[in-house]
Amino acid sequence: MSAMEENGTSLFQAEKGLVLSVVIPVYNERQMLPLLFPRLASVLDPLEINYELVMVDDGSRDGSGHFLAERAAWDEHLKLVRLSRNFGKEAALSAGLAYAGGQAIIIMDADLQDPPELIPDMLQAWREGADVVSMKRRSRAGETWFKQFSAHAFYRLLNRISEVEIPEDTGDFRLLSRKAVNAMSQLGERNRYMKGLFAWIGLPIKVIEYDRLPRAAGTSKWDYPGLMGLAFEGITSFSVAPLRLTMAAGILTALAGILFALWIVAKTLVLGEPVQGYPSLISMITFLGGVQLISIGLLGEYVGKTYFEAKQRPVYLIRDVLRKNKGQALEPFVDTTREMNRSAVNQQQQTVRELMVVKGN
Repeated sequence: MSAMEENGTSLFQAEKGLVLSVVIPVYNERQMLPLLFPRLASVLDPLEINYELVMVDDGSRDGSGHFLAERAAWDEHLKLVRLSRNFGKEAALSAGLAYAGGQAIIIMDADLQDPPELIPDMLQAWREGADVVSMKRRSRAGETWFKQFSAHAFYRLLNRISEVEIPEDTGDFRLLSRKAVNAMSQLGERNRYMKGLFAWIGLPIKVIEYDRLPRAAGTSKWDYPGLMGLAFEGITSFSVAPLRLTMAAGILTALAGILFALWIVAKTLVLGEPVQGYPSLISMITFLGGVQLISIGLLGEYVGKTYFEAKQRPVYLIRDVLRKNKGQALEPFVDTTREMNRSAVNQQQQTVRELMVVKGN
């Protein structure tokens, strides 16, 4: 076992002098990217700290990856991690955290709904001792009332049934200390609900409220089925309460069936009423069939999670990593293949490579 595994550290230890890493997953955000970089620079450059932008291209099909690759050839702050295909946002976040080398790591979306102007406040909270700085949404501009209501209800439902207290109305916009990222690297599950994992590590948290802005350009890549799937993923990843509720429903249904049977017997013996036939029989069969199918489906969801965990497939695979090496000529940079994927997929040995791209003189 390597020292990296023993200490539970991420793929890259904090690079000397690198204070801040900003991790941004990107999926089909070509319209947003020209607006994103100037906005970030206007906030980060005045801080006079050494920082990097870890952009994770999650299999974009609109040219986002090509745009970022061209910029990585000359932008010394940009580290581009390109996944081999679209693995989903949770996997992209995991990849970004694995490649972030800063002492403090900020996660934010590329749509600028999470204002970069709050980064100095987050850094201040980190300097005061917070390992996790969660950004709580006070308002959600540009979203429908149904989406706001459903998100509000989901977080409260999840907190009621989960054994881990997950900050309400918080998204992925947050700061993690190097200690928190190292703790996250020890969590090896393949089905990852990152908001829950951030809370599960249990390190000191500070919550800062803010008003979420509407998208600066483009459209959201999340539709309602996708959001429902993510919500169900969160519930089944951090609670077995649905299974217990299903068992309780089964017990109540059985009791109701017994009472109904006794009622029929009593009516027949005491009142002499004939036993009801077809309508009551079909109603009971339909009701019990529905309860059984729901129970089987819910149980199948948990069994399916176990099935995918048992396969031990990687959370993601890396196509390449591009960055400019300051002041040096163009040269390939290849990390130890075993170590790169061990951090990403918990000791998986998949072949990946990292290229260091430099603007030619």
